[in-house]
Amino acid sequence: MPRIKWIEESEARGQLADLFEAARAGVVSGIRREHVPDILRTMSYRPDFLAAIMDASRMHFSDGALTRAQHEMIASYVSALNKCHY
Repeated sequence: MPRIKWIEESEARGQLADLFEAARAGVVSGIRREHVPDILRTMSYRPDFLAAIMDASRMHFSDGALTRAQHEMIASYVSALNKCHY
């Protein structure tokens, strides 16, 4: 059970439903998913903030000085160090 309250995918409407569909389609990650990742669902009560985070993530994880794989590796390592479920 999550400690952060969120709107379930089946209850999402409007902008939130569109953002959840984009998340499932892999717009940010490039990976098609069956469900919205929990880290994104934690922002469901603020679709404006979720949209901004998704936009920033697209830019952050694009290839540049580091490849997407390197970005993901660093993010995963930091999450593990912090014992972060999301």
